[in-house]
Amino acid sequence: MTSPDIQAADQFLAANARVLERRKFERAFRDGDAGPVRDAVAAYRNPDGGFGHALEPDGRCPGSQSLAIDFALRSLLDSDAWDTALADGACAWLAAHAPAGGGAVFVDPSIEGWPHAPWWVPEPGGPASPICTALLAGTLHAAAAHAGGAEHPWLRQATELVWSRIDALGDVGPYDMRALFWFLDHVPDRDRARAAMDKIGPVIFDRDLVTLDPATPGEIHVPLDFAPLPDSLARGLFDPQVIDAGLDHLATAQQPDGGWTVNWMAWSPAAEREWRGHATVEALRTLRAHGRC
Repeated sequence: MTSPDIQAADQFLAANARVLERRKFERAFRDGDAGPVRDAVAAYRNPDGGFGHALEPDGRCPGSQSLAIDFALRSLLDSDAWDTALADGACAWLAAHAPAGGGAVFVDPSIEGWPHAPWWVPEPGGPASPICTALLAGTLHAAAAHAGGAEHPWLRQATELVWSRIDALGDVGPYDMRALFWFLDHVPDRDRARAAMDKIGPVIFDRDLVTLDPATPGEIHVPLDFAPLPDSLARGLFDPQVIDAGLDHLATAQQPDGGWTVNWMAWSPAAEREWRGHATVEALRTLRAHGRC
């Protein structure tokens, strides 16, 4: 069984990562307190309740963005550092900026004029993004179940919107499916979630959205991307041997400098460095969830 070098990862984070990722690592692996994680997240908060300032490294504008909000809330949730005031403010921003049918846009127009990844482009007409809406709804449902978060009116409408997308699944990519799987892992109606997984789960194979061999080069999406935890609903889609091979590869993917890399385009040195810090903490969390560290 391959295991990572946690001390080397600690050194990598100290040399390269943001304060946020260093605090998340301390919380998870060094018995750190929740307060510093909360404070690090709050540093990215805007007066309007949303989050920006390149918290999600691909969008480097100060203005609030949907993906930055999910990054903030996930950081709080994963670190057992949930803060109701921060979450309520974020939900208020989502409600104030929601499309007519609810949900969340992929990129808010406040990105214009600021550095951003090539794919961070506002969609004409500002429609609801299945990716952002499903991610945020899943995160807020997880918080309600595990951290005492209350259901916000934005969440009720977003949940119905995601269900409608699942019921009439159209053209989807791997990021869409990963977001929908995250939603299904946490939405309260568990019977409906399991039925939905039975229905849409095979799509990732039918449309070649998943790569079973984690050593395949390029921007790929492996089983652990779709089912990162032992209790993920999508875990039933994969043989245990496939998951074990993925965990072995993840552990051995630790670089000589102690960190992990990402497999998508490095469009900015700053974004690449910040994503590597995030990827390092996430790799360690995934490996620990499977008893690998």
